Amino acid sequence: MPLDEYKRKRDFSKTPEPAGDERTRSRRKRSPSAPLAFCVQKHLASHLHYDLRLEHDGVLLSWAVPKGPSLNSHDRRMAVRTEDHPRDYGGFEGVIPEGYGAGIVMLWDRGTWSPEVDDVDAALEKGDLKFALDGYKLKGSWALVRLRDRSDTAPAQRGRNWLLIKHADFWSGPIEITEFAPRSVVSDGDFDDILAADMPDLWATGRPATASGRGSAARLTQQVIESAARKILARNEAAESGPGAATKRGSRSRRKR
Repeated sequence: MPLDEYKRKRDFSKTPEPAGDERTRSRRKRSPSAPLAFCVQKHLASHLHYDLRLEHDGVLLSWAVPKGPSLNSHDRRMAVRTEDHPRDYGGFEGVIPEGYGAGIVMLWDRGTWSPEVDDVDAALEKGDLKFALDGYKLKGSWALVRLRDRSDTAPAQRGRNWLLIKHADFWSGPIEITEFAPRSVVSDGDFDDILAADMPDLWATGRPATASGRGSAARLTQQVIESAARKILARNEAAESGPGAATKRGSRSRRKR
């Protein structure tokens, strides 16, 4: 089944990610003329990366792009093919508290895409998919080109390494789009805003924040946790001192007596 690997890697009693109901998937098949959705999710996990997802045949085809997309037509960005995701995943933004992919997911871009080939399945089999994006941040013509496997590539990794390339057109240029437009397209928040909104109970005290792992992703996670904790504490203090706070404190005092 298309989503078996996706489901096998996740415990849906612990993750807020969409479960991907196959019956829902079969009912939602669209007409051939309907626009196809795409999204890019910025994912702070053990490593910071960007997940490109293209709707096709009822699921989201997915590639992890470590450095993120580039608008420079001379750049060749590594894109690692991952398991298909359910179509509902295209609207997901939030915190994965534990398990596979644990971290913070930001909906960095979304919109529609259209193939620039006659047969998407044949293009994927060939390893050369040309397509156009119409998102908030990414537009114009692109290509995904599969790299040849080395002789020592493990069987499970064969066929997974691709390159994401921006074709030279009106929408290409030297701007580093991941730095120029780093925030969410749905909440306009950064990672700390998403964490502060999604997991306030974790930061009820002023205890020092910690992040597991090493390297730049761990340092960034540490900074995000600390910033989210500050925002939550400030929000709680504002609620305590805002309109109605005195009434609430008086009510608590009377209950104690």
